[in-house]
This record gives sequence, structure tokens and C-alpha cells, in this order.
Amino acid sequence: MKTLLKKLLPPSVIDRYHKILALFAASLYDNPSNKLIVIGVTGTNGKSTVVNLIGKILEEAGNKVGWASTANFRIAGLEWLNDKKMTMPGRFQMQRLLNQMAAADCQYAIIETSSEGIKQHRHLGINYDIIIFTNLTPEHLEAHGGFENYKKAKGELFAHLTRRPHKTINGRIIDKTIIVNADDQNAGYYLSFKADKKIKFSLNNPSDFKAEAIELKSNGTLFTVNNSSYRTNLLGRVNIYNCLAAIAVAKTQHLPEATIKEIFLKYQGLPGRFEWINTGKNFKVMADYAPEPESMKKLYETLQIFHFNNIVHVLGSCGGGRDKARRPILGKLAAANAQYIIVTNEDPYDDDPVEIIDNVAEGALEQGKILNQNLFKIADRREAIKKALSLAQENDLILLTGKGCEQYICVAKGKKIPWDDRKAVKELLITS
Repeated sequence: MKTLLKKLLPPSVIDRYHKILALFAASLYDNPSNKLIVIGVTGTNGKSTVVNLIGKILEEAGNKVGWASTANFRIAGLEWLNDKKMTMPGRFQMQRLLNQMAAADCQYAIIETSSEGIKQHRHLGINYDIIIFTNLTPEHLEAHGGFENYKKAKGELFAHLTRRPHKTINGRIIDKTIIVNADDQNAGYYLSFKADKKIKFSLNNPSDFKAEAIELKSNGTLFTVNNSSYRTNLLGRVNIYNCLAAIAVAKTQHLPEATIKEIFLKYQGLPGRFEWINTGKNFKVMADYAPEPESMKKLYETLQIFHFNNIVHVLGSCGGGRDKARRPILGKLAAANAQYIIVTNEDPYDDDPVEIIDNVAEGALEQGKILNQNLFKIADRREAIKKALSLAQENDLILLTGKGCEQYICVAKGKKIPWDDRKAVKELLITS
């Protein structure tokens, strides 16, 4: 029915409908975001890790916290995987979550806020206090009608920040704050929006929180910020950016330096993000989300510190209006970095899964891979992983991307097939 209405009704009517629904949902739940300090995290990559890092630091400081991310939900210590196949839940689900957070006496809510959610005005019923911009790379371009529209969709969240009134919580007026990755070429655009405070973090450009003395190791990452040393279990330069965003938020909330450092030492990372799957074998298996080219590039950059003999990469690409242009690029990137490529199903939605697989494989072929020698097309994801396990030798890596910890494969007509890459690996090893 929704699909039919979208085809029949003019965009302006659908747009107005989304706005009304968002405001009605907030009103229905008595505008719960007004009772919480709300932190929004937007950008292309790193959002879920930033959400979780901030949440863990706030909790370590003695606060009750709730959050919603692509990977997981949490309300005052109760956590569960995101099984919605949506980064930002629908308006009523989102307001219900915020209401539950307020009822659980949470002081903070951290919301991973996607461009699709903003496009559908899911943010309108939320009174944000802090907005974080991680980075911007081409994604969802077909859905938004180009990169500029994608960039501006994120900008709507920053414009929304000061349209909603300041809150007074526990006698403190909460500042409207923008926190931006100063190394991203779009930083200036997001810093141009109104705010009480504007904070920058970086590895390269001048900023308030600049990482220096960086050491990238296979068992963690070291860096300094403003003459203070940090160590994190998270790997790679990409995760330094995520840590800097969390440090910036912690500093706005006047949290002790020791609290931030303690969490960086404790935190082992998100499920499905650079997650090692324990197999007991002489090769490694990793699940990582990495659904688009830039995140895959960063993933391979980080993997260089391990010096594997061979990498066996199992990947696909998403359908359902996601950018078709990225499919061969993903195949090309995988083929340039891995010795074996297995292209399989990811989330085709109503698109032809065979066509998606062929598109990804085309990129690998262009890079010089040979079909049925070091490039394989296996539609069944379980069989694709089984093939990868058969190819792996000592000191090899099986790399599974595109799903992370997602709990479903989405196919035609809205059907969801229960799935978890990590469980599939363990099941296949038991039966092999």
C-alpha cells in the first residue's frame, strides 16, 4: 500500500504527511526529547561506533543513557541488536524509544540520525542539543538525487538544531552545540549553521581536538590530544576520528579525563564492526559492515597492519534504491586487495539479485580476477561462506562485508530472511 501511495501522490503531499506524522508521534508520547539531553550523530561512516563510545563514556561517569544506532539499541543498561533494518527507526518507534529512555530516568539520548531519516522528517519531533558530523562520502545518491542533495539532507539536521528551544535540565541551560570533523571537505558547510558552540576535531587540519603522535598497532591505537595520551583497542586511523568525536562530547559535558581513558581501554568495539569471529582455526574470520566504497577502503587500510598471507573476501551489494554505480567499484576494490573474491547475496530487496552479483563481479573482472579461479559468484550466502572456509589456509583472513551484525537478508516483497554472518560461520565449521 505504501509503495502504491508513493506512486500516486505528489511528492509535496508525501513530504507534508511525513512532517505531520513526526510531530504527531512526538506529541503522542508527550515530547520525551525535551526531558533528555539529546545527541545526534550524522555522516556517512563511523556513526554507530561514535554513538556507542559516547554512551559508554557517559555511563562510566555515572549517567543513565539510552541510544539508537544501526548496530544496537540501549536503554539504561538494557541492550539489544538493531533488528529493524533501519538506522533510524520510524517516527512512532523513535518516540516510543525516547519515551522509554525518559521513563527509565536516562539523562542522555544518543540518536544515530541518517539522511534517509532526515529526508522523511523523522528528526522533526526530536529536540537535539548536540549534533556531530563524522564525514561525508557518496552514498544513497539515487535516493537523494545526487551528492549535493545528500549533503543538504544532512544539513537539515543542523538547521533544525536551533529551531527548537533550549532546555533547562537540573537547573542547567543546555547549549546547542555542533561538533564537526575538520578534515572532511564539507566541514565548512556544517559549521556554517547557527549554534551556541562550534567544536572541531581532526587528524590533519587545525582544530580544538587534534590527534598527534599516532601509533597504529595490531593490538590497539595510541595518540595524543592536547598533550594528553590515549590508548584504544579500536584499530586504524578511522577509529581515531571516532574517538575524537567522543572526546569532544565528553568535554562539553565536563567529564573527567580519566573516565574517557578508562572506556577507551575497556571498549572492545561494536558487534559486526571489525569483529573477529572465534573459529579455533589457523586462519582468521572477520565480519565488518563496510557497505560502500569509502568504508571498504578504510577497512583495507586498517587490515594492512596484520600481514595476512591471503584474504578471501565475501561481499555483495545492496539493492532497494541503493546506488547501482557503487556495485562494480566494490568489486574492483575487493579484487585489488584480496586474493580471492566470492560475490554473493546481500540485501537485494526488489532488485534482481543475479544482476547485483554480476555488477559487483564486473568490477573484479576489470581488476584482472578470473571467474571460477580466484573469483566466484555464489548467490546463496551460506554457500558463499562455505566456499570461503574451504579456500582459507594458515594465516589467511576470511573477510565478510556488507552485513556486519544484521539479523536479516531483505528480499522481494518486503520479506526478511533471518540471518547472521557470524552464526553462519560457526554453524558451517561445526558441520564441516
